[in-house]
Amino acid sequence: MAAKYCADCNIVKIVNQFEIVGSEKRIPDAILFVNGLPLVVSEFKSAVREEATVFNAYEQLTVRYRRDIPQLFVYNAFCVISDGVNNRAGSFFAKYDYFYAWHRVEFGDRRIEAEGIESLYSMIQGMFNRKRLLDIFKNFQYFPDSSKKEQKVLCRYPQYYAARSLYENICKARKPHGDGRGGTYFGATGCGKSFTMLFLTRLLMKSLEFKTPTIVLITDRTDLDDQLSGLFTASKKYIGDERVESVESRADLREKLQGRKSGGVFLTTIQKFSEDVELLTDRDNVVCISDEAHRTQTNFDQKITVTDKGVKTSFGFARYLHNSLPNATYVGFTGTPIDATLDVFGPEVDIYTMTESVKDGITVPIVYEGRAAKVVLNNSVLEEIEKYYEEAAEAGANEYQIDQSKQDVAQMGVILGDPDRLKAVAKDFVAHYEARVQEKSTVRGKAMFVCYSRQIAYALYKNILELRPEWGVAKICDDAEFAGEAVELTDKEKRELKPVEKIKMVMTRSKDDEKELYDLLGDKDARKELDRLFKQERSNFKIAIVVDMWLTGFDVPCLDAIYIDKPIQQHSLIQTISRVNRTFAGKDKGIVVDYIGIKRKMNLALKQYGAGSEQNVEDITAAITEFRNHLDLLDKLMYKFDASAYFKSTGNGAELKKLECLKQAQEFVQTTKEKEARFMGLAKRLKAAYDICVGNEGITQAERDRAHFYFAIRSILHKLTKGNAPDTAQMNARVREMIASALQSEGVEDVLQLSDAEAEQAKQNIFDDEYLQHINRIKLPNTKIKLLQMLLQKAIGQIRKVNKVKGVNFTQKMQQLVEQYNDRTEQDILKSEVYEEMAETLTDMIVQVRKAFTEGEEKGLSFEETAFYDILKSLCVKYHFTYPEDKLIALSKRVKILVDEQAAYPDWDKRDDIKSALKVDLIILLDEFGYPPVERDEVYGEIFEQAENFKKGR
Repeated sequence: MAAKYCADCNIVKIVNQFEIVGSEKRIPDAILFVNGLPLVVSEFKSAVREEATVFNAYEQLTVRYRRDIPQLFVYNAFCVISDGVNNRAGSFFAKYDYFYAWHRVEFGDRRIEAEGIESLYSMIQGMFNRKRLLDIFKNFQYFPDSSKKEQKVLCRYPQYYAARSLYENICKARKPHGDGRGGTYFGATGCGKSFTMLFLTRLLMKSLEFKTPTIVLITDRTDLDDQLSGLFTASKKYIGDERVESVESRADLREKLQGRKSGGVFLTTIQKFSEDVELLTDRDNVVCISDEAHRTQTNFDQKITVTDKGVKTSFGFARYLHNSLPNATYVGFTGTPIDATLDVFGPEVDIYTMTESVKDGITVPIVYEGRAAKVVLNNSVLEEIEKYYEEAAEAGANEYQIDQSKQDVAQMGVILGDPDRLKAVAKDFVAHYEARVQEKSTVRGKAMFVCYSRQIAYALYKNILELRPEWGVAKICDDAEFAGEAVELTDKEKRELKPVEKIKMVMTRSKDDEKELYDLLGDKDARKELDRLFKQERSNFKIAIVVDMWLTGFDVPCLDAIYIDKPIQQHSLIQTISRVNRTFAGKDKGIVVDYIGIKRKMNLALKQYGAGSEQNVEDITAAITEFRNHLDLLDKLMYKFDASAYFKSTGNGAELKKLECLKQAQEFVQTTKEKEARFMGLAKRLKAAYDICVGNEGITQAERDRAHFYFAIRSILHKLTKGNAPDTAQMNARVREMIASALQSEGVEDVLQLSDAEAEQAKQNIFDDEYLQHINRIKLPNTKIKLLQMLLQKAIGQIRKVNKVKGVNFTQKMQQLVEQYNDRTEQDILKSEVYEEMAETLTDMIVQVRKAFTEGEEKGLSFEETAFYDILKSLCVKYHFTYPEDKLIALSKRVKILVDEQAAYPDWDKRDDIKSALKVDLIILLDEFGYPPVERDEVYGEIFEQAENFKKGR
């Protein structure tokens, strides 16, 4: 009799320092095996070594291990990276930004405020709980049915606990024993609710309780329906049901459900349930999952309409839905729960707030900037708008509970649509937007402007084009202003990007529209194309003017500014401002610019729907305060430095004086390693604060000039240490030119322009005596040492490509010198001999590297042959054996010839057969020469490593 399967019978082992041999021997820090399968690979970096970061762990896994031991990841579920302070898990195929911490342990817990080593404990206790870990392996790693790229999604902790909790609650709520209310999930907008629905759908489909249920996914907007349809129809294998379909109409759904006893996933909108009370099915193994369950999906109200034909009674969409599927279990997903949501779907089963989402790095904080005072005509206007808000609130938030007076609406249109006011709004918007673009305070220049009505949107559009007619010219891409210089389009971008104007209105047409507006808006296909282009970060389409469209369920990660000129309240306001909270590289915060006075309503909405999330929408004044605080700290750090030549020089020769001052300033900052690190950190945070408040008039021109002075210093130092200056694109043109001059005058650019790809030319330049003398003539000691370090690093990089032994040896020597330099003190700046000695030592080492390229010539060996001679000779010393010199020279030449023959194949590094052939041929050759004369398997391994290194360098 076969033994019954038991989950507890799985053999789970964690093994550290497990050696794996592929094209190279690699030793991952820890591997978790389940029944012998390596399912989790972990890489740890030291918490006490400043240069060892969690990103280094990520690179080691996804670059080095992927290249050298890919077979380890055939069965991999996910990876863990840690440096003791930051502890994250993610899919092997995921970008670094999609590795996340695990901040919850038990169901029902809230986010654990654990940092550092404590967050590693929460991950081990939460994610690596034996039962949960096996559940994640089985149900919470998602592959699409097909994809053009390697893609796998690992659940984040809020998605896991939400999906599991909802599943358990649905089982309890199932009719006839339950009340059919499966529960409400409150997840912050932007936290990945679509994937939580997908994980839940799989759990339901695989459950023994429901025995393959029918699942109906319901949204209240076509764009949300399209978004979910795209995800779910590409996930049939993961869900476990081939019948995943969008429903065209109520009749279509009835046809699909007729005769069906189980199975099927159907996506539809709530509106398709209107005006029909006929039963669709009375089965109890039907689960309805509602997205954005705070709007039309909670409305059961009766409405009576009196017409010429008599009295007509109708009901809210939700009544029709529940009458059609009376025994179904209903589940609600929402980012803004209201009381009606809980009444219809049941109590909150799990919560994930905006605060938690920001802390976990899943969304970014939002900054509020009020600019209503810039555009109103008189104080009574704001009072009128506030009155409108109050009356709407008293009437109730649900559109079916409000019979809003057309007169009130018309009056609001008159106020907001006043021609003089709209001119002021357009002028202020253009100035604010351009300030952010010119200062490179926006990641891609994407902005959304929300208007009160279609007529107002059109009037604003025309006013903006009057000020900037060039924004109405169609182009494919014009992002030089965002990157600092024009960037070549990739082949993919050339295929996907189309000519489009910089500013467009996104609204539906009306049959009564005038011809020009009608043509500008386009049809449904045109709007779909605008949707696609706005999401393309390099598309010329930068500014979208909207009224109702794109305010929910529309994700553009690089969108970082939304301008609001429309009374919006309660959950709709939260949805609207959340358009700018998605994460994107270089985006620290999203900004909400208010032209109508929504701040009080926004705070109330955040308090009501955000569960304490109001702290994540900070006022622009906080950013200004932060900017000034960091400016003050930098002033204090630099108080001994006289910068008057930079700020006060005028007339002929002023620019040269400013340039010299800038060069002396960056030298001053390098007085000690501690001062340099402090300056770089403060300047970076200053820039982050400045990016937020750059368009605000609260910052004086003098403050802006001081900030740019510090940005310029940081850029020069960054280039001296990292080889590039990312912030230079974020300077105004004058400062940018000054930085370029400073770099050029000190010879930095000459060093940086040495191309690693042009090895021979680079070697000649690196080792040119005149070039070294040029660097040693530089008067600024710290700048000179940084340049010599960079030059030496390039030289060692050249030799290490071919000769691993010498490369490692020189690297270790250089590291000792760098550490010695980093230990400099304030007093050392007064001792010129300290700097001269360091510069002389670095120059001597560069000369040593130069000699290393030719030292084999006296033995009759080329540079490449010397690389093999060095490894063979070093092994003699390491393993304590002797070998004749003449045979060693001959063997070095033969090994080089053999490796050259194998390297003739362009794809050798991807072909295991070529690698295996090389190893076999090397073993035979070494045996022929009687090397090594002792039995040491490690010797072969190190020779193979040098051979692989040589081939890669070739």
